[in-house]
Amino acid sequence: MATEQKGLQDLLKHGLKDIYYAEGKIQKSLPKMIEAAQDDELKSGLEKHLEETAEQISKLEQVFELLGEKAKGEKCDAIEGILKEGDSLLSDFGGTAAGDAAIIFSCQAVEHYEITRYGSLRTYAELLGHDEVASLLDEILDQEEAADDLLTEVAEERVNPMAAEGDSSEDDDSEDEEA
Repeated sequence: MATEQKGLQDLLKHGLKDIYYAEGKIQKSLPKMIEAAQDDELKSGLEKHLEETAEQISKLEQVFELLGEKAKGEKCDAIEGILKEGDSLLSDFGGTAAGDAAIIFSCQAVEHYEITRYGSLRTYAELLGHDEVASLLDEILDQEEAADDLLTEVAEERVNPMAAEGDSSEDDDSEDEEA
């Protein structure tokens, strides 16, 4: 239990350090996903989001400046776990029929984490009267939601059906081997 009284401003600053750290880790992990992706639209979407992540880091640095704080990350166990799971899935499924589905599965876990964090941080900034901070966080939130929407679209339209077909042809192959 905390010994000193902390308020919403403190939680905003903590959350900003957390997401700043997370964005740096995401920026380092996205190239592995891009390299492993087979679907052209998925690859292109991830490349675009890598560029957006760099912009988001810059926007977060502006946010810190607006709050009179030094841009500094604080280790985020949540993103560490999500990215570790993504690496594990890439090892297990990379190069298989379900490889792109596993990439989307992992990336959407990241996006959903970011969406919850940016949504909360924007709300805190609004409540505390930090309108410019709230606006910057809202811009980032919009990008995260758009990335999530694109991942869903690619998954539903092509990647998941192709992975399911891969499972069907594997089943067909095993039946042929038994015959």
